Amino acid sequence: MTHTPGTTAPPGTATPTLPPQPTRTGAGPGTGTTPPPPPPPPRRTAFAEGATRLREAATTEPGRLRVIGALLAALVVAFGALTAWQMTDRAAAADDVLTSSQPLSSDAADIYRSLADANTAASSGFLAGGQETAASRDRYEKDIRTAAAKLVNAAANSAPDSPSAATITELNRLLPEYKGLVERARTYNRQGFPVGGAYLRYANEKMQKEMLPAAEDLYTKENQRLRSDYADATPYPWPALALGVLTLAALAWAQRRTYLRTNRVFNHGLVAATAAATVVLLWLTVGHTLARSNLDDSYDHGVRSLNVLHDARIASLKARGNENLTLVARGAETTKVGDETFDAYDHDFDRDMDSLAEGLTRAADLADDDSGARPVTSALGNMTEWKKRHEAAREEDENGNYHQALAMVIGPEGATGECFDNVDANLATALAHEEREFQQAAGDGRDALAGLPLGAAVLAVLGAAGAVLGIGRRLSEYR
Repeated sequence: MTHTPGTTAPPGTATPTLPPQPTRTGAGPGTGTTPPPPPPPPRRTAFAEGATRLREAATTEPGRLRVIGALLAALVVAFGALTAWQMTDRAAAADDVLTSSQPLSSDAADIYRSLADANTAASSGFLAGGQETAASRDRYEKDIRTAAAKLVNAAANSAPDSPSAATITELNRLLPEYKGLVERARTYNRQGFPVGGAYLRYANEKMQKEMLPAAEDLYTKENQRLRSDYADATPYPWPALALGVLTLAALAWAQRRTYLRTNRVFNHGLVAATAAATVVLLWLTVGHTLARSNLDDSYDHGVRSLNVLHDARIASLKARGNENLTLVARGAETTKVGDETFDAYDHDFDRDMDSLAEGLTRAADLADDDSGARPVTSALGNMTEWKKRHEAAREEDENGNYHQALAMVIGPEGATGECFDNVDANLATALAHEEREFQQAAGDGRDALAGLPLGAAVLAVLGAAGAVLGIGRRLSEYR
């Protein structure tokens, strides 16, 4: 039966159905199918999220004020922290100059002086033979005790693995060896054995070639440490100064910005922050300038003079020891200079006296007042007389008048020993004066920094609080 399209199918006849079409994936446009959902955006980091919020906040005036307040507080705190850190380092170095490195440098010089003076006293006692005075013996023993005590103090204040510690250990080993040689020389000398002179010359050689060079090396190392402490205490704190100027500029800009937007001349919080930063900057500038000036003065008019006077005193001690040994050796030790032969100890005496004259001249130039110049001038006069008496004693000895020469060197009156004692006493007076000047100037330099690190930290906290409160006052107007 034929069914005409467009007419209703007769009853009882089923309408044919089309088979289902398969689902097509990846259909292009116009296919009538739904595309898959896009992939989720990548997860943002907390930093990126914070940066976005900050940018969004900065587009509003309250947001800008919060950023400005945070930056101002951070600048003020950073300025105070940097100032406290740099000034703590400089205050510690200034304190080391006054209480550690300079006293240790003086102790090292005293070790050298005590050893040299002990050697001089030993040779003087040897020349006196059985008539050695109690004063000469006591002087020798006192010098040995002083050197030992100073070595103990230096060992206690030096790092265990430092070069100074090794030098101190060497001196502690050599000191009893030297003392044993001197005692043997005295024993044989009292018994009239000529071998006593050989022992004394051997003791002197140990002193001159091992102990005194080691003591001089210790003195040099402690002076280097002193100069290092000065170098740490005196440089200008440029980073802190620069940050202080930047902080004040930022605070000034913030106050001008506030004025332009509100027509209010002052913001109390920002004014307080500016005042705190200004006080810290002025305190830093003035305090460090005063400290630097006083420390420089303590070096120029204290340490330099002390070093020159120590060197001059050591030269006088070495000269006295060589003068005595000239009579002990009696020509047994000689040295050749060019084509001429000289007594070794007398030649060294002349060299030491030249060093003494040079040192006293420099000390006189460095003295900045009569109290410092007067003992140096007296020492120069005593040195001149010493040289005259020495020449007369040498002339007697070369003419065969040994006992006359001996009396002119270690005698009770009119001897070269009197001139040496006067030179040593005047140098001790000059050293005491320069030591007081050093302590006064270095103490003033250290005191100029007192309280600055703590004060800078406290003022920085107060200034940061003022900046936050000042900006907070502006923010409250938007609520």
